[in-house]
Amino acid sequence: MLEHIKAVIIDLDGTLLDTAADIHAAINHMRADLGLAPADAGFVRDSIGKGTEALVRKVLAIDLDADAISARFEGAHTAYLRHYARTNGEFATLYPGVIDGLEAMKAKDLRLACVTNKPYSLAKDLLKKTGLSSYFEVVYGGDSLSKKKPHPLPMQKACEALDASPEQTVAIGDSSNDAEAARAAGCRVLTVPYGYNHGQPVQEIESDGIVETLLHAANLIQN
Repeated sequence: MLEHIKAVIIDLDGTLLDTAADIHAAINHMRADLGLAPADAGFVRDSIGKGTEALVRKVLAIDLDADAISARFEGAHTAYLRHYARTNGEFATLYPGVIDGLEAMKAKDLRLACVTNKPYSLAKDLLKKTGLSSYFEVVYGGDSLSKKKPHPLPMQKACEALDASPEQTVAIGDSSNDAEAARAAGCRVLTVPYGYNHGQPVQEIESDGIVETLLHAANLIQN
């Protein structure tokens, strides 16, 4: 049990929602613009989590060397964001237990933030499209602050915004990015086993436990 908890910080992609198909579609539209063949869905899925810049660079590296990536990055990144604005939420699905878990957390008067490396405008649109916006008092995207996960700054700012100390806060995510940011901020950490984690086993992440669903997490958290 995690006791004396006041707030919960939850990741978006791979934790609340499976968005890999949305992202894969946008990546392949961008690659088509550049005259490149479609990228493998599994490769794109394993590349999710470090922000759009890192994602675009990684999928360009399938075909291009470092100099070519530098020369074409800005145009490719702009194209990806344009295409993703259209595909955002088109194929996304809620993971099992998400709504029940969020409802259980609200019933315990826990204050909730969503912290993601996805650009803020896309995160807000996605939360709205999927009916999750009302659960979160605070939303930070990868461009909301000067640093993004795995830097602790987004977690620290979320704690401040929720009026909770890091010791009173649990972060829940699917990747090492989430765990490293939370640990560095002084928060406790739970991980889910069904997300992306850059293609690595979730068991390799240092956390306070693996929870099968957000409802499982809610049942472990005590005020």
